[in-house]
Amino acid sequence: MPIDFSDILVIGVSSRALFNLEEENEIFNTQGIEAYRKYQQDNEDNLLVPGTAFYLVKSLLELNKQADKHIVEVIVMSRNSPETGVRMLNSIKKHDLDITRVALSGGEPLFPYIDAFDIDLFLSKDEKDVQAVIDSKVCASAMIYAPPQEFNPEDSRVKIAFDADAVIFSDESEYRNKTEGLESFHEYESTHEDDPLNEGPFANLLIKLSKIQEHLPTRIEYSPLRLAIVTARNAPSHMRVIKTLRKWNVYVDEAYFLGGLPKDKVLKAFGAHIFFDDQETHLKTTSKYVPSGKVPYLTASPMKKIEETNT
Repeated sequence: MPIDFSDILVIGVSSRALFNLEEENEIFNTQGIEAYRKYQQDNEDNLLVPGTAFYLVKSLLELNKQADKHIVEVIVMSRNSPETGVRMLNSIKKHDLDITRVALSGGEPLFPYIDAFDIDLFLSKDEKDVQAVIDSKVCASAMIYAPPQEFNPEDSRVKIAFDADAVIFSDESEYRNKTEGLESFHEYESTHEDDPLNEGPFANLLIKLSKIQEHLPTRIEYSPLRLAIVTARNAPSHMRVIKTLRKWNVYVDEAYFLGGLPKDKVLKAFGAHIFFDDQETHLKTTSKYVPSGKVPYLTASPMKKIEETNT
């Protein structure tokens, strides 16, 4: 019988997102595959230290111990071969991560295997893989930034934060803001506050996260899985966000409508295990305090052209 993942959150995480493998990656890039293979074999028993997504993965897996059923599945996806991936497999065991499924592609792109593993969220440091997943619309995906130097979550709850436009919702409103200005944006959003925003690349992920909360022992304010929206929107554009989530039947624990204020201190106070945003200007600062991931625009999106023009 095939496994039903409809009520299970499936996370695909690359080895470089889960562990800090930047030194090893540099050896591969500068000295080649043979030097990399020898280095990994010589260090097979040396524990890999946590990468940006480590604490998110560890905390999500802990939810399985609290839920009335298995609700989180993590698949480590790597371009390593089975031979060079032994160190990673040893580290998964030593860190006591309940991960049983692994994809070792031997240098091939990981994108073609996303659908095969029924993944809901793919986290990677490979820009091409992440862009391919976003363009396919098969699931949510983000390119992971370097880990913050002092991040060590004290709260046992899992805390996930999202930007609104171009992440949870489509990038249509953001495009209007960029091309027509803030006043036109506010006027349109206020006039259409009862019209649901279109779904963005992370909409299905948020809906599924909300759904799996039903299997946890405490819900709503006391849930061990806490969700937040941290957005540059402010009044009067905030009501459309709230009403859209209500129509999606999604409960978000916290929402911060910042009106252009910096996001980094709010996210630090929230204690996010991960924050997803589409704009480099926000992520440069947030990634210093909390694990952060960039959600790329669709290649065909007008926002992609604006981003490329400004870089």
